[in-house]
Amino acid sequence: MKRGLVQIYTGKGKGKTTAAIGQAIRARGRGLKILFIQFLKGKKGSGEIALLEAVGIKVICKGEKDKWIFPDRLKEEEKKKIRLEWTHFLDEISREVIEEKYDLVILDEINVVLYYELIDKNRLIDFIRKKPTWLEVILTGRHASPELIELAHLVSEIESIKHPFDAGIKGRRGIEY
Repeated sequence: MKRGLVQIYTGKGKGKTTAAIGQAIRARGRGLKILFIQFLKGKKGSGEIALLEAVGIKVICKGEKDKWIFPDRLKEEEKKKIRLEWTHFLDEISREVIEEKYDLVILDEINVVLYYELIDKNRLIDFIRKKPTWLEVILTGRHASPELIELAHLVSEIESIKHPFDAGIKGRRGIEY
């Protein structure tokens, strides 16, 4: 890829991660090298992980092993620990992206992570500003910050008009997770 852009999928509607996964599958189908990082979600909780790995996409999950992290339920000391760990992790990923020559990096739920201050915003902005020119970056999750929106080349806000949760229908295995 000659020129990588920055994309954001945000909003209260369903489909932000799904859109990013669709982009990852398309890119992989064209032979691109992809790193898919899921924040907040556990590896065992999402059906897409096995498929992504099966087609050669590297997946890193930063949630609990078999459950999600809900930032609004964390104690302040837990937030501090996660903030330190994930900010350090972002520094490691910055190096790995260059060493491994990834074409596409997806930071799933990173907007939520920033909203709850679980990662240093300036470090993420620095990562985006200093990304290699060939690298495409996709950021997903509600609450995209104005600073990230300003840096992005494409921003899609996914709106919820009607959702099964509103009718008391819980998430279904294979459909929502």
